[in-house]
Amino acid sequence: MLFGASTFIWVSPFTTNSFDLLYKVADMGYDIIEVAVEDKDLIDWIKLKQLARETGLKITISGAFGPNRDLSSDDAAIRKNGLSYIEDCLRQAEAMESPIFTGPVYSAVGKTRLVSAERKQQERNWCLENLHQASEIARQCGVVIGLEPLNRFETDMINTAEQALSLVREVGHPFLKISLDTFHNNIEEKSIPATIRAVGKDLLCHVQGNESDRGTPGTGNVDWPGIKEALVDIDYDGAVVIETFGAPSAELAKAASIWRPLANSPDELASEGLDFYKSLFR
Repeated sequence: MLFGASTFIWVSPFTTNSFDLLYKVADMGYDIIEVAVEDKDLIDWIKLKQLARETGLKITISGAFGPNRDLSSDDAAIRKNGLSYIEDCLRQAEAMESPIFTGPVYSAVGKTRLVSAERKQQERNWCLENLHQASEIARQCGVVIGLEPLNRFETDMINTAEQALSLVREVGHPFLKISLDTFHNNIEEKSIPATIRAVGKDLLCHVQGNESDRGTPGTGNVDWPGIKEALVDIDYDGAVVIETFGAPSAELAKAASIWRPLANSPDELASEGLDFYKSLFR
C-alpha cells in the first residue's frame, strides 16, 4: 500500500512557489504527493518532475472542477472547456507518470439543484458524450480517469458508488474507473466496506482516505478497520491519499464548505495522518 498527501492540505492553488512541499512530504515519509491542478500554467512541470525524482516521491494528479469546467453544463462552451481541462490534466499526468487522474469529472463542485427528470437526463447525456471523449484521451495517455462520487451538499449528480457504477458502466470504457473518498462515502453510503466490495478490484482505481470531518484520519467516526479489511479482500493495490483543505481559496472553501481549521496545523494533520495509515495498513 502506498500512502500520499494532497497539496490541498497546505495550499490552494498549488504553484511552482509551493515546490518546497515535496521536501516536506518526503521527509514525513509519504510515498506520493497528489498534485491538485487548479491552474496548470502556474506549475513548472519539468521542474516538478525533477524534484519528484530527487525526493523519491511518486506523483498522482487530481482535478478541481469549478463552474467553468462542467461536462454536463447546458452551455456548450463550458462543456468544451471542461473537456479541454481534463485533456490538459491527462497529458500532465502522463508526463508525471501518474497512473490516475481523479476527481468529480462529471460536473461542477457546488452544483446542487432539484431539476426535472428530463433536465437531469439531458445533463447526463452531455456528460456521457464528453466522458466518452475524455476516456479515449485517457487511453492515449495511458492514464486512468477515477470518477469520484461527492456528497449531496457538493453535487446533485453522482453521490453514491451505485450512481458512479451506473455512469461508468454506461460509458463502458476501460480507462474510466472509480475513485472513492471516504469523507463523501461516510455521508452517503450505508457501509463504506460494502461500497468498496461493490466497486471491486477491477473498477476501484484510487482511494482518498479522509476522516468524517476532513480532519486527521483516525480521529473521527469513519470505519477504518472495515475499510482496511475490504481493501484487502478485493486485493486493492492502489494508493491511499489524504485530501483535505488547510488553506482553501475562496472558491474552494465555498464549494467544499470549509469554514474552520480542520486540525491544529496542516503539518500536524499530515504527519499524524500518515502515522495512523501506517499503524492501520502495515
